[in-house]
Amino acid sequence: MKVLNLVTSPRPFFDNQVRTLEARGVDVTTICVPGRESQSETRSLTDYLAYYPHVLGQSLSGYDLVHANYGLTAPFALTQPTRPVVLTLWGSDLMGRYARVSERCSAFCDAIVVPTSAMAAQLSSPADLIPFGVDSDLFRPIPQEVARERVGWPTDERIALFPYDPSRSVKNYDLAETVVAEAAGQLTLESLGDVSYDRMPLYMNASDLVLVTSRRESGPLTVKEAALCNVPIVSTDVGFVRDVLSPVQSAHVCESKAELVAGVDAVLQSDVAPSGRDELKANVSMDRMGDQLVDVYERVLE
Repeated sequence: MKVLNLVTSPRPFFDNQVRTLEARGVDVTTICVPGRESQSETRSLTDYLAYYPHVLGQSLSGYDLVHANYGLTAPFALTQPTRPVVLTLWGSDLMGRYARVSERCSAFCDAIVVPTSAMAAQLSSPADLIPFGVDSDLFRPIPQEVARERVGWPTDERIALFPYDPSRSVKNYDLAETVVAEAAGQLTLESLGDVSYDRMPLYMNASDLVLVTSRRESGPLTVKEAALCNVPIVSTDVGFVRDVLSPVQSAHVCESKAELVAGVDAVLQSDVAPSGRDELKANVSMDRMGDQLVDVYERVLE
């Protein structure tokens, strides 16, 4: 089976998806929208116009189907009338000013894939629920003292990890600072700036807890990754956080600043070893995600 992937920007979870499909014998070619070097940058209309001939320039006779990843790639996938189109929505493509593009295009696709039931409920067409998988070999428990030595953190401090670049306003770093300042006891707040994906498990395992204070999210996958590392999580009630973390005893999903502070205090006072990995591993399996996507491909090709 040969698949043409369209994507705005590759993300680690998308790269994992490609590798998982290739391991199942799917031949994947990926075309990215040009013009963006980092998540803080935005693309211009010119960038998207340049994408159009690039997609049409592909010899589609060599592919069995087109897989549009993210709603804004769907119009380009639908410009060709000869191959089935599978659309995977990521979440943020159903928010904001471009949500209608995703919603309208989804009605013309042969299959729609969403990672959460809440997203499926937003669509007028039926969708396949396939949660994003996480690499459980990469995101695994590491002794805290080993992780702290690797990242250069002191061993005698309690540390909360804000797992994003503080400059991303939607992640609400100011709230994280306030929560840490109001928590009982001494607590240091560390954040992730330009850290490579393969080093993120070190920073998570070096932390006493992961603190997510986002205003809105389509996920975030961060909570799955932290749970697989057996690191406690305190998070605002955004995206799929409540659904994903409901079986995780060491997680606190909060609806206010006061609840966030209480959640942080509860983690720091607990003497129970976190067990998120055992509680979550089966539900974030890369193999499961790959098998489900192949099933969708085979169905649209029948």
